[in-house]
Amino acid sequence: MNVEPFSLPLSSPLETAAATIDSREGFLVQVDVDGVTGLGEATPLPGWTESLVDCETALRSVEDPAAALDSGQLDETPAARHGVSLAVLDARARASEQPLYRYLGGEAQVDRVPVNATVGDGPAEATAAAAESAVDAGFRAVKVKVGARAPDEDLRRLEAVRERCPDVELRADANGAWDRSTAEQLLSRFAALDVAFVEQPLPAADLAGHAALRETVGVGVALDEGVVEHGLDAVLEAGAADVVVCKPMALGGVDAARGVAMRARDAGVEPVVTTTVDGAVARAAAVHLAASVPDVRACGLATGDRLAADLREGVATVRAGSAVIPHGKGNIPPS
Repeated sequence: MNVEPFSLPLSSPLETAAATIDSREGFLVQVDVDGVTGLGEATPLPGWTESLVDCETALRSVEDPAAALDSGQLDETPAARHGVSLAVLDARARASEQPLYRYLGGEAQVDRVPVNATVGDGPAEATAAAAESAVDAGFRAVKVKVGARAPDEDLRRLEAVRERCPDVELRADANGAWDRSTAEQLLSRFAALDVAFVEQPLPAADLAGHAALRETVGVGVALDEGVVEHGLDAVLEAGAADVVVCKPMALGGVDAARGVAMRARDAGVEPVVTTTVDGAVARAAAVHLAASVPDVRACGLATGDRLAADLREGVATVRAGSAVIPHGKGNIPPS
């Protein structure tokens, strides 16, 4: 197994719960499975996965990639597991002469998957203008970042978006910023704006609070950080989500994330696939994952523009509100 480090500069700094970062650092992972080469990507993100150092240590400890996956050797290092599992899946999909989404279990021929546009924190007029530009570009779903401003200001921002974009599927992402009282008041008012769902309105630890919100407000509740922190079984047992956000890098690979997505669907909870602002290899795999989920809702896969440089060019591009699936054998065509 070959492990090659990389560093990709961001077009603008990325704020996470753990740090502000200006580049995405990780590792390309190359494996041979029965004479077929596969390529994976391990790109850890502070606050979501293991550290870069722990990721590299885990990767370089692998002697037999398939055995490491089967034994659970990488289960505590999700980004490392993502890199190894993707490389193995890529090799196996190539050997079977299938695109990755079909190898993962997708049954229908799919060329594109719908994606949402993300609008960052900004004043009401700027937020509405950005959402309108996204709709004009072909996006049918727009996610607005909320929680950094006063609650009344966030309400005005969403009101402005709805006024300018009456037909778009409107979502909000609070990143756990609110307490229960604030979330209940805001989501009740968001219902009048036909907001489809709010991601992580409460801190990830508060599964009971999310379950209570679902019972009292007319807006869907999506869990993102909560899925990673607690696992899907606990989320389902608590009745805490209408939607679960599946980040393959944080969940340990596209195979693990697909398991979460399909089990959630079976339980009546809708899955949405997003990235952690990954390079093109992992981003393409996330697109394949989304394509393998029947009738998937718009996913958070339009993240390539966050990178000032990438691992591959022209892969999983976004056009008119959809991500184009890389066709051919495996995950992406060889460079």
